[in-house]
Amino acid sequence: MDSKEVTLLKRALERQKKARQQAEKILEEKSIELYEVARHLRESNNKLENLLSEKTSELDGVFINIIDPYVVMDLSFNVVSMNQSAKDFLGFDNEKEEINLWKLVHKDFMEYTIESFSSLREVGMLKNYRAKIVLRDGVEKWVEINASLIFNKDKQPIAAQGIVRDITQEMEITELLSEQKKQLDIIVNTSPLGIVLSDTEKIIKVNHAMTNLLGYSSQELITMNIAEITATDNVEESKRLMQRIYDGEVDEFTVSKKYINKSGETLYLKVSLNAVKNTRNETRFVLGMLEDITKQHEAEVKLKAEREKYSDIIANMNLGLLEVDEKDNILLANQSFCDMSGFEEHELIGKNATDFFKVENKNVIKAELKLEAGGKSNSFEVEVLNKSGDKKHWLISGAPRYNEAGEVVGSVGVHLDVTNQKELELQKEQLVKDLENSNQGLQEYAHIVSHDLKSPLRSISALATWLNEDYKDVLDEGGKQNLELMQEKVASMDKLIHGILEYSTANSSVLDDSKVDLNVVIADIGETIYIPDHVKLVIPEPLPTILADRIKVHQVFQNIIGNAVVHIEREIGLVEVLYKDDGEFWQFTISDNGVGIPEEYHKKIFDIFQSIGNNERSTGIGLSIVKKIIDRYQGNVWVDSVVGEGTQFHFTIKKDHN
Repeated sequence: MDSKEVTLLKRALERQKKARQQAEKILEEKSIELYEVARHLRESNNKLENLLSEKTSELDGVFINIIDPYVVMDLSFNVVSMNQSAKDFLGFDNEKEEINLWKLVHKDFMEYTIESFSSLREVGMLKNYRAKIVLRDGVEKWVEINASLIFNKDKQPIAAQGIVRDITQEMEITELLSEQKKQLDIIVNTSPLGIVLSDTEKIIKVNHAMTNLLGYSSQELITMNIAEITATDNVEESKRLMQRIYDGEVDEFTVSKKYINKSGETLYLKVSLNAVKNTRNETRFVLGMLEDITKQHEAEVKLKAEREKYSDIIANMNLGLLEVDEKDNILLANQSFCDMSGFEEHELIGKNATDFFKVENKNVIKAELKLEAGGKSNSFEVEVLNKSGDKKHWLISGAPRYNEAGEVVGSVGVHLDVTNQKELELQKEQLVKDLENSNQGLQEYAHIVSHDLKSPLRSISALATWLNEDYKDVLDEGGKQNLELMQEKVASMDKLIHGILEYSTANSSVLDDSKVDLNVVIADIGETIYIPDHVKLVIPEPLPTILADRIKVHQVFQNIIGNAVVHIEREIGLVEVLYKDDGEFWQFTISDNGVGIPEEYHKKIFDIFQSIGNNERSTGIGLSIVKKIIDRYQGNVWVDSVVGEGTQFHFTIKKDHN
């Protein structure tokens, strides 16, 4: 190796040493710098903690008397300090446990909270932050927070402080008011009445019914004023009434007005206006509720025309017409009523009808007027004195009278003079009363006559018995036969008197209706009356139980069966009692196989004292009593018979005969 190469290598090595020394120097400087940086960071961190502690102590002193919750947190939502109000409200104590406010934010408000915190970082202040938080046990609270950042000496944000206000009750009230507003909006918009809110004639808000009523959209109406939709001849009156509300003269009123819809048609509306006042009791708005009464108005116009058309007819109709108001003051009386009462029309108008006329029972009038005031029509009869003092009977048919609002404002009465008919009724009642008295007298007379006639008969019967006992050894057969004949005649006379008494009372005594088992009745009759040995009384099918007077029914069956059993000459006699249900009536048949009744007697036998042939045992009264009783039960009785074959007596009894 030559010297030149050695020199080059030495130079290269020297440069390498210098480079390494320079690198080591740079590394040493950087290490010292890194150490200083680390030391500086530790000092800064300690200073920050000390500063934060100092600030917290200062703030605790400042806010110790704040009633509302006060919280200091770092920029990661960790609570650094909080006053007692905050501890009580949140249910946490930062001195006992770590608290991160982010974890309390309701999930629905997290995005809003992130945006609000970003705004706080940018602006340094946060106002009226409202959100829902979730505390222990899932309790939800609404809070409002006003916050600001806390800066260090280098004006770098190191924490945030805020006042927390519990607005849960306020938000609940707000939600309730919002819900009520929605409900009110639904009511307003679904109301069949047009509703409009105005401010000094200018329309502010309307509901759907109002837009449908006038044909304008709500956007069109809120650009208009009340005068633009009011009929020309009603504009001034409308302004005057509205001004009275704004002047405080009235708070509300109701009036009927004419309005013009978008098509130019005239509408008749019933308008109710109410003042909406502010806290100073000044009218701020006017609320109007409008009801379409166009059809009602048209009907009233037609009715007025009809009234005018028929006014002459009403004035001269034969029936008295009287119209009164709700206080019973007379408003109208036609000519017929004037003729009935004897008063002139001018004497009646304005008078109180109840007090003016001399009515026998004014309580009846007052009761009927009360019914009419309640909207009921009625008819009643009164006894009244006319102007001359003559007693008259009026039949009154009254009906309520209504105004355009459908309210009862009086009544109209149509009067008919029924004095003549009433007098006839009174005469009829007197005749009926006299007839009842006469019937009662006849019954009493029949009982007296019966007693007076039976008394000598009993004496004759006793005398004949004594003669037969005392002189039976002296009397020959002729004398004994005469005494027996006398006893028979006395018995026949007694039976005749008894029959006449029963006939006289058959149609007068009160029916004592009860449930009667006819099977028992027939059995009693079979044991009571005389039935020859060769005759049988039969009930093929059980008879019904009916509602009737037991004694009267017993009398009917006994009289017919009694006649049947003694007029059978066959070796085997048969009497059957049959029935059938004929709807409204029970129909009964008593059939026998006796001698029969000639056709000419089929009707006569039901008349009193009518009997067939010269049968001395028959009084001719029994079947006439049957007819009287059946008549009382609104039924019929008749006979079918063929001589030599037998007889069927038929009769009906109405089920509901009362």
